[in-house]
Amino acid sequence: MQKLSKTGTCLITLGTAAGPSLRPDRAQSSNLLTVNGTHYVVDAGDGVARRLAKAGIDVREIGMIFITHHHDDHTAGLGTLMSLAWDRQRTKPINVYGPPRTEELVKATVQYFTISAEIRIADGGRTVPIAQLFFGHDVGTGVIYQDTNIKVTAVENSHFAFHEGPAAGKHKSYSYRFETPDRVIVFTGDTGPSDAVTELAKGADLLVTETSSCEDRKQAMINDGRWQAMTPAEQAGIMRQATQGHMSLDVIGEMAAGAKVKTVVLSHLTQRVGNDDYTPWAEEVKKHFSGDVLVAKDLMEF
Repeated sequence: MQKLSKTGTCLITLGTAAGPSLRPDRAQSSNLLTVNGTHYVVDAGDGVARRLAKAGIDVREIGMIFITHHHDDHTAGLGTLMSLAWDRQRTKPINVYGPPRTEELVKATVQYFTISAEIRIADGGRTVPIAQLFFGHDVGTGVIYQDTNIKVTAVENSHFAFHEGPAAGKHKSYSYRFETPDRVIVFTGDTGPSDAVTELAKGADLLVTETSSCEDRKQAMINDGRWQAMTPAEQAGIMRQATQGHMSLDVIGEMAAGAKVKTVVLSHLTQRVGNDDYTPWAEEVKKHFSGDVLVAKDLMEF
């Protein structure tokens, strides 16, 4: 990887796989936005710390993390990332921003790593308890964060809108707009069709979008045996989630066209059956959107 510039805005798609399946060639969802030399992580799925190392980024420099929602393919690497930063002598706070229950998630991470931290303090070389460094922040919608490099705006999307019964309205999923001095980058996170996300994305330079195919997802589950292990009710539930909680390729194209974005970056890629070529998916999006459509891979720079 090239050394990142100390000026301007750079996006690296650290992990580009949709979960919960594990992929040998793609880490789960995570992104690194670097603005004037300052790093911001957006989602922290499994493998994020290793991908940062591959990108030549010292995890000790990671102090700002934004989580779109609390599915584990967006959060499973969070604890490891923060613990490694602490292990490498980070002394400044690590702040994690996200929907309600983000503070709870970070507190659970502190509890999980406390035993290891106590041992490392006993070993010598560290004296600061991790609870003094890890901070979770539950945020609402609107402008949720601002500094000299970025302004971050959140909207609630429709990823969990299909939930029924006691779960209805309990869980929140956000999309984020990052405005920097030279670019606007929008992360859809996971979402179904959403007018709020289309409005959020208006005029963006990059729209980094979740990408899925319900048919490919079902066939992959059949191929690895997960589908056969489900009850009929579970099969119906996962198909409802796949069709209502995620965007089809047509919807992605329509959203990008409606928002008049410049470039679409297809990420959070559902596993294809038999290959890793997503060119046909990009062509489907292009039927509705005349701008550039790029398929992300891990460690691509934009």
